[in-house]
Amino acid sequence: MRSISCHLRQSQKMDALGRLAGGVAHDFNNLLTVIKGNTDLALDQIKPTEPARANCEQISKVADRAASLTRQLLAFSRRQLLQPRVLDLNDLVMESSRLLKRLLREDIEFNVTFGESLGRVLADPGQIEQVLLNLTVNAADAMPVGGTLLIETHNVIVDERYATKHQPVKPGRYVMFAVTDSGSGMTPEIKARIFEPFFTTKEPGKGTGLGLATVYGIVNQSSGYIRVDSSPGTGTRFEIYLPQTDQQLPSTIASASTAAQPRRGETVLIAEDEDAVRALACEFLQSAGYQVLTAADGLEALEIADRLNGAIQILVTDVVMPRMRGPELARRIQQKLPHVKVVFISGYTEEIHGTTNAIGENSFLQKPFSRAQLLQKLADALHSTKPPKSRYAEKFASVN
Repeated sequence: MRSISCHLRQSQKMDALGRLAGGVAHDFNNLLTVIKGNTDLALDQIKPTEPARANCEQISKVADRAASLTRQLLAFSRRQLLQPRVLDLNDLVMESSRLLKRLLREDIEFNVTFGESLGRVLADPGQIEQVLLNLTVNAADAMPVGGTLLIETHNVIVDERYATKHQPVKPGRYVMFAVTDSGSGMTPEIKARIFEPFFTTKEPGKGTGLGLATVYGIVNQSSGYIRVDSSPGTGTRFEIYLPQTDQQLPSTIASASTAAQPRRGETVLIAEDEDAVRALACEFLQSAGYQVLTAADGLEALEIADRLNGAIQILVTDVVMPRMRGPELARRIQQKLPHVKVVFISGYTEEIHGTTNAIGENSFLQKPFSRAQLLQKLADALHSTKPPKSRYAEKFASVN
């Protein structure tokens, strides 16, 4: 009972830290959208030979690095955008191991073993690759004078007895992949804090302290679990448990799709409560030839749509706004104007009834976004042959 109570307190602590990290990342993404967007606009007006161009390019690079940090915070807080697919982890590990091997020093022996008849999982392949990368880099850092690193996959059945001793793991069928090193290991005090954001035992400037926090967030958002075995001098083993799925692997279609090019002249309604983000998006779209209408909240946007009575082709709306949220706005506009397409924008995808919603890529744009990303997203939405009724609006409408 004591271990269960300690785990509960740790889980509550991590949840509170996750909420804080998600909130910070959300606000910071709005700022980065404006910083990077205006930098892109400035670069269009500065000749390559002008000294100021190098300054703007440096701002853009730093903004990209800051955006990468916020993505890690969102991963930890379980508020990132996931695009899950049915995966065979053996295939993913085999492909990833080619890159991982190149990252390791020659004094580290690298081995991979694959479980037979491995079950399928439903997960975002890019995020699982990130988990493998972070764990591999950490393992290498724990072996400064060399050692062995093993990645392995197995089918695992968790019974009631095991689940009771290792809460919050639930009974069921899982695919487990593990990363084991022969490094220095960890003390119980360090092990208890390894998933906290910005906690690191590395020297200043050697790490952000977000690597394992990112792993924690990705695995939890993928409905999985992490188990860590480590003690000083015995190395460390991370086990990741992902639920098996009965869904079949998608068939491979060998056809390359051509990115849709933006059309011109359509009327776009932008609903965004952040003044700077709204002004930036308006400038992006007007420069591309769109007719643009703007609203500072959902009710104002709804009034504009009612007044124009059908002249709007696409709605670009923030998810969270005062007076009326974006999903409710989209639902009410599409009730009267079913031809209107919708693109949601947000600093993070929010949790709905305890699970994080994975949004179709043609209907969501993550902040911070560039002009090219916004224009491409609108082109994708306008060329979409899917029914105009947004299936995401109903899901989003229940967000608190």
